[in-house]
Amino acid sequence: MTTGTYWLEHAWLDTRVEPGVLVEVADGRFTAVRTDVPAPPPGAGILRGLTLPGLANAHSHAFHRALRGTVQVGTGTFWTWREVMYSVADRLTPESYHALARAVYAEMALAGITCVGEFHYVHHAPGGTPYADPNAMGEALIAAAADAGIRITLLDTCYLSSGFGEPPNAHQARFSDGDAETWAARCALLKERDHARIGAAVHSVRAVPAEQLETVARWAGERRAPLHVHLSEQTAENDACLAAHGRTPTRLLADHGVLGPRTTGVHNTHLTDEDIALLGGSGTGTCMCPTTERDLADGIGPAVALQRAGSPLSLGSDSHAVIDLLEEARAMELNERLRSRTRGHWTAAALLRAATADGHAALGWDEAGTIEPGALADLTTIALDSVRTAGTLPRLGAETAVFAAGAADVRHTVVGGRHVVRDGAHTRVPDVPRALADAVRALRD
Repeated sequence: MTTGTYWLEHAWLDTRVEPGVLVEVADGRFTAVRTDVPAPPPGAGILRGLTLPGLANAHSHAFHRALRGTVQVGTGTFWTWREVMYSVADRLTPESYHALARAVYAEMALAGITCVGEFHYVHHAPGGTPYADPNAMGEALIAAAADAGIRITLLDTCYLSSGFGEPPNAHQARFSDGDAETWAARCALLKERDHARIGAAVHSVRAVPAEQLETVARWAGERRAPLHVHLSEQTAENDACLAAHGRTPTRLLADHGVLGPRTTGVHNTHLTDEDIALLGGSGTGTCMCPTTERDLADGIGPAVALQRAGSPLSLGSDSHAVIDLLEEARAMELNERLRSRTRGHWTAAALLRAATADGHAALGWDEAGTIEPGALADLTTIALDSVRTAGTLPRLGAETAVFAAGAADVRHTVVGGRHVVRDGAHTRVPDVPRALADAVRALRD
């Protein structure tokens, strides 16, 4: 239903947990939020457990899901992992990408995610020849999100070189539009729709020549669209940027107009004090992806320092080694505990804001991520009687969500007032595990 009512047994309303909350929905938005409603009225949808605003996954590469469980043998680094990732990207077609992304986004819905930021750079056919529809791959992702019942911000990514002054390699040829002006012209053909918004991305400073960064930033700025960029994920990138330009990647982005309040740096792992000040002072956001950063041995980013400097935090599952935004929130705090050997760097409520309101804002959905009149009617309900959550105190809802629960505890997901996941089952993709297995097998075969 896009119009109707839901009764929430317990609801996290940003600063507190309230028992017995009735929300009214019209045209996919909350029109009223009423507390102290001890029992569900006739006709209301009933969400038992702890209900949060829908979760926002601010950084996704959907096709990386095909790598799960297959890249853990032996030793290596991000750079050796990348070669395996390219082998999957080489096999994608619009049809196979739609099938995989539909299943991946359905898995996200099962995990309580109602909006995804898809950092999309597999644009063309192998070898770099454009499809008849130059946005066939992006359109496949937009359609996949609709089929899975979630919102998407397609962060169409400019990717032009393999390194500073180097042309794309054979794998990267299908990522490149040749130059930023051609990238911008192709992106201008993409149209927004009710469930989809269009943003931009700079893949990295090594993948977009410095003199073309301003073109991408201008395209996003003219449309007031979100702009994302992989930033200082690896020390090798920093060293190469210093050698090529005599400055850090963050300084290079600042000098070419990329930083600002609609921009989000993804990872932001290996930063100088000046970098942190530049990001915070410009209001540039930070998307941390702890499960991927630990899987790829990237390192632990200075999230505490970035937030203190003024950089809003969001969370992403990136390579989908795990799809669990509650685990991403928990991992950000626990990583900092390991590094500092102290506890309590964020409250549970602050971590949930990174996974909800601030994540949606990073994706250009400022009207989502809260349970209040006028907001998009997106809800995620966590069971309070699972083996992980049994015995927790409902009034400590934020702590239960972040430090006890996980994706397996999500019982309901509502997007725009529509029940997408009901009692732990996806309402649109009947067998998500089979859909995932079939889509991944097709790529491997």
